[in-house]
Amino acid sequence: MRISSSMFAALVISLAGCAATENKTGEAVRPQQPVPDKVPAVATAIPRATASEGDDLSAIRDPNNPLSKRSIYFDFDNYEVKSEYAALLERHGRFLAEKPAVKIMVQGHADERGSHEYNLALGQKRAEAVRRTLLLQGAKDGQLEAVSFGEEKPGDAGHSEAAWALNRRADIVYPVKQ
Repeated sequence: MRISSSMFAALVISLAGCAATENKTGEAVRPQQPVPDKVPAVATAIPRATASEGDDLSAIRDPNNPLSKRSIYFDFDNYEVKSEYAALLERHGRFLAEKPAVKIMVQGHADERGSHEYNLALGQKRAEAVRRTLLLQGAKDGQLEAVSFGEEKPGDAGHSEAAWALNRRADIVYPVKQ
C-alpha cells in the first residue's frame, strides 16, 4: 500500500509538471516586446536569402524604377490580387527569372480587425497569392518564401479606414546587400 501511494503521488506530481498553461481570457497572446508602429518593407533584411556578389540589385534600389514599388494592397477580407498590380508583379517576376540567385520573401499583412489567428491566416493567403503570381511570371519556386505577420507589422498605426487599407497588403522584400 505504501509503494502504490508513493507511486501515485509521483505520477500526480510528474503529470502536474507537464501541464501546459493556457490563456484563459480568450485573448490572443501578444509578444512581450512592443511592436513598432511602422515598419518599412524595404528595411527588412532576409538573413537566409542573400544575393551572390555578381547579382546587380541596383534596379530595386532606384526609386525611379518600377521595381522600387513592392507593396500590393488588397480589399477588405480578400486575398485576390487586383488587376492594377499585374504589370508590377510581371516586372518583379521577370527580374527574378533573370536573376535566379536572388531570393525574396513575400510578407502578408492584415489590418487589426479580426482575431489574431484569422489575420495570420489571411496574411498568409495574401502572401501566397502574390507568390503564385510571381511564379506565373517566371520566378522559380526556390526563390520565393511566403510568410504572414497578420496585424503585427502595420503599415499605418491609425484606426481609420484609410489606415486599415494601408495594412491590407503583401510586401515583396529583397535581400539587403551587406
